[in-house]
Amino acid sequence: MHEILKLQQKIVPELMNLLEKRYNILRTIYYNQPIGRRSLANKLEVGERIVRTEVNFLKEQKLISIGTPGMSVTADGEKIIEKLKNFIRDFKGLTDIENCIREKLDIKKVIIVPGDMEEEETVIEELGRTAARYIESVIEDGNIIAITGGTTMKKVIDNFSSAHNYKNAIVVPARGGMARRVETEANTLAANFAYKLEANYKLLHVPDNLSSQTMNAILNENSIKEVIDTIRKADVIAYGIGRADEMSKRRGLRKEEISDILERGSVGEAFGYFFNSVGEVVCSTPSVGLRSEDIKNAKNLIAVAGGQSKAEAIVATEINNSNSVLITDEGAAMEILKLLKCN
Repeated sequence: MHEILKLQQKIVPELMNLLEKRYNILRTIYYNQPIGRRSLANKLEVGERIVRTEVNFLKEQKLISIGTPGMSVTADGEKIIEKLKNFIRDFKGLTDIENCIREKLDIKKVIIVPGDMEEEETVIEELGRTAARYIESVIEDGNIIAITGGTTMKKVIDNFSSAHNYKNAIVVPARGGMARRVETEANTLAANFAYKLEANYKLLHVPDNLSSQTMNAILNENSIKEVIDTIRKADVIAYGIGRADEMSKRRGLRKEEISDILERGSVGEAFGYFFNSVGEVVCSTPSVGLRSEDIKNAKNLIAVAGGQSKAEAIVATEINNSNSVLITDEGAAMEILKLLKCN
């Protein structure tokens, strides 16, 4: 199969380019439906004439329907999207890249979705959808599921279906809040996730980066202690990864603290821990929630992060994390390959 694809690329490269273009158009319609032609052209950053030609073709093939609200993908179109995704994965050799990254990082599994979320906005939707399906495959009724906040993790929860019944499961935030947008806070995502799973949830109404004195006082409160005890027994942990320079600012650290973190060689952050390029923790921020030992004891540890600018941070947080599954995009994966010097 790979040999045929390689020959095809050499002899008729325009065929593969056209196929990938139509796949991107279909995928963009799917994640934004119903959508008009002008909006579609703007999202794809191409001319309306090109969009009109391709849309007419997709309509003739009965892969999309066009109504008053705009264009939508048909049931046949959805099947094509799924099949094309797998075909493009084979064509780009993403399975081989997954295996190489998994071996170099020494982690459990790597899953790569085509595209770069920093260049195509639909890729983050596909990343969320893929992560949701994987998490769905490992959750068991009775599990304690911890989730961090962030835009990427919101996409994971958004792409979960509501056809579940985990009445004995508990969803919890992995850490305290960071005073960012409420819709991407871990508490909000935990509650929304529990709703979709028909599970129970416990929330942690405590901000990160409190003083040690205030933190100790809060930890002695029975209601807070009960939630933290539950969090620290998490069976499944789903989390995002951040760049050290960006996350140190988001966590509200002082300029001198940020400078100190970066001077120590920190490039990646997860759970409030800052890692250098070889995966060593160089510092951590005061927090309530998961500790490093809790993370190591979880049955299923699932990192979801994409975009080529996140590559160094992903390597830093995931290297030698043998219990982890990494779900990322092609943009990050190609940069990771360079960092790990994969052949």
